[in-house]
Amino acid sequence: MPADHTHPINFDPTVADHDHHDASPTGGRAYRIGIGGPVGSGKTALVAALCRALGDSVELAVVTNDIYTTEDADFLRRAGVLEVDRIEAVQTGCCPHTAIRDDITANLDAVDRLERHFPGLRLILIESGGDNLTAVFSRGLVDSQIFVVDVAGGDKVPRKGGPGVTTADLLVINKTDLAPLVGADLDVMTSDAHRMRGELPVIAQSLVRTPGADDVYAWVSGQLAVRRG
Repeated sequence: MPADHTHPINFDPTVADHDHHDASPTGGRAYRIGIGGPVGSGKTALVAALCRALGDSVELAVVTNDIYTTEDADFLRRAGVLEVDRIEAVQTGCCPHTAIRDDITANLDAVDRLERHFPGLRLILIESGGDNLTAVFSRGLVDSQIFVVDVAGGDKVPRKGGPGVTTADLLVINKTDLAPLVGADLDVMTSDAHRMRGELPVIAQSLVRTPGADDVYAWVSGQLAVRRG
């Protein structure tokens, strides 16, 4: 019997599935923020901007995830955004989703090395690429997650949903300066994003226009202030 395509299979997009790790206690360790999103959405540039903005006032470090290379870590080191020892590279050898959600051991080891080397750390940014909208972090690895999409993917991306868009603590719509060049409607993107996310925050930004990622910097600073209590 041919497949019935009039009733597509549905799933609950608000569930970050396959996370079998318990949330890790936050007391006495650095706050961890995961930064994920599709390839090319501007995650590494955002990490660099946050390091520059926060580096003088916050003890921080970075963990990057690449499948076979250390490309993202090398970029950050060359850019001089932090001391080179504060940047750890994880080579996942497989889809990065596995290393940030399913078997988080390599990332936890990298975090542990950084915390032993820099005992005063307050913040660790953990960046990981992904090829779709499901690259969510295990709550056993991070305390909060930023998910980054960009206008070049088309203004349909936020309404496609998926756990990255719907469950991340912050959604960033990046590269807004390119919208006129790629025919993306920013009003549609932001309204769809708010509709899909409810009360969860959405930031639209261009690192060309605001190199310091001012709004994301303010959000991260707010998370740190709440944690400090």
